[in-house]
Amino acid sequence: MTISTWKWTVDRYHQAVEAGVFDDVQVELLKGELVEISPEGIPHAGLSSDAGDYLRDRLGSRAKVREGHPITLPNNSEPEPDLVIVEPLGEVYITGHHPYPENIFWIIEYSNTSLQKDLEIKSKVYAEAGIREYWVINLKTRELNIFRDAVNGEYQHQVVLTDGRVNPLAFPEVEVEVARLLRR
Repeated sequence: MTISTWKWTVDRYHQAVEAGVFDDVQVELLKGELVEISPEGIPHAGLSSDAGDYLRDRLGSRAKVREGHPITLPNNSEPEPDLVIVEPLGEVYITGHHPYPENIFWIIEYSNTSLQKDLEIKSKVYAEAGIREYWVINLKTRELNIFRDAVNGEYQHQVVLTDGRVNPLAFPEVEVEVARLLRR
């Protein structure tokens, strides 16, 4: 017996969202599959919100920091990262579309119970979509994992930091204090 599964497209997913199909459950679309979003604990919510404020201050008008909102990727994915730093396109994100890969400078996920999904599955989804830079903050160990240089659906460089400063690829003149993101 052959079992067939049905893959979701972004358009079909949008129709279901508009119809209220997912009003009682938090899901995101990853490579055509619906994946449950883990609830945020207090440290997750507090740290990611604080990091959003910090990055807004550091970046000024160069970029927009979106918190927990969808991005639309060409591999039938529409994840909802904790933070996504995008081009400040104003009205486009209100009446046009969610940010596309070409609008995204980098993505940040704060991760506790979803660490494996964020490090393994989402890193591949983002690399396949051509996202230049992806940061995962491990809430258990208070470490920042930085993924860069996507080639053939895999990031070629990964570094783990617990302190110091990092300059985002899109803004080499901007220094981000790692301890400020981790609250060490």
